[in-house]
Amino acid sequence: MDQDSFNGLVTLLEPSLQRQDTVMREAIPVGERLAITLRYLATGHTSRALEYSLRVSRHSISKIVIETCEKLYNVLQPNYIKVPSTIEEWNNIATRFEEKWNFPHCIGALDGKHISIQPPPNSGSHYFNYKGFNSIVLLALADADLTFIYIDVGTNGRVSDGGVWAKCGLSQALEQNKLNIPPPKELPGRQLPVPFAIVADEAFGLKPWLMRPYPRTLLDKPKQIFNYRLSRARRCVENVFGVLANRFRVFRKSIPLEPSKTIIITHTRYTYTPLSLVDHEDTETSQVICGTWRQEPQCLQPIAASSDRHPSVLAKEVREEFCSYFNANGAVSWQDNSIQ
Repeated sequence: MDQDSFNGLVTLLEPSLQRQDTVMREAIPVGERLAITLRYLATGHTSRALEYSLRVSRHSISKIVIETCEKLYNVLQPNYIKVPSTIEEWNNIATRFEEKWNFPHCIGALDGKHISIQPPPNSGSHYFNYKGFNSIVLLALADADLTFIYIDVGTNGRVSDGGVWAKCGLSQALEQNKLNIPPPKELPGRQLPVPFAIVADEAFGLKPWLMRPYPRTLLDKPKQIFNYRLSRARRCVENVFGVLANRFRVFRKSIPLEPSKTIIITHTRYTYTPLSLVDHEDTETSQVICGTWRQEPQCLQPIAASSDRHPSVLAKEVREEFCSYFNANGAVSWQDNSIQ
């Protein structure tokens, strides 16, 4: 992080983090509190390991990290993790997905990950997930430029995939049409109006407003093309999670905090992320070059595939229309080679 960005965060945090000196000791300055917190998040080291290099007690480090993370979220969330509220804002996101990832009508890429935690005392199997460890679940919606536009974190890992999504405020708002999303319209060169939709993987059930891949068995070529094009658009949220774990290594192991204190999301900005770190395209062939984060251990585990085997007729019709579009009017020159 450059000095200007650091100083800007200090200025934002000072009103809520500034402490008064006492007769017994001098207060730790806001800048030092922020530096301690960023060191903890970036290295993934324990408070015990950091107390010698920082010359601050492990008890103070733990307290500072929790308090500073809460204040960081409070001051950054309104500007950096903001669900669009107007038709124009949603249209802008859809335009970027079409320009950058060749997927029209897309208003976000959705994914969920398990964040490993050390369970609180007497919690039994409440946080024990299907992967065999204790966790809470982070759901995130990202735009085409690798920015979080919605997060939901805190559901215990034992909850089924369908339960996690059903409890999510975004799912409920989409079901009730409360997000001011643009009305359905035709894909370029087509005649059937289709809804604007989120792209996701098999962990989520098919909806008219949520596209997931076709089942991998008995795929014909058009369906393979659809799955490829959807996977290409989904790379946005995969990269957001990859950058999160790469930059904040605290997510690479169990976080030794109570679940309520593990809810830490820090917005990552492109100015802070080298091009080689994330997936990007070869300008000549349009093939996607995998980012370097994919070469590292994948510490954030995916949620289970959805067991919803009975999508609505409308949801299947919308997916078929996208499939037809990607194999006709919306075809790109390299897609046939990409599925071989």
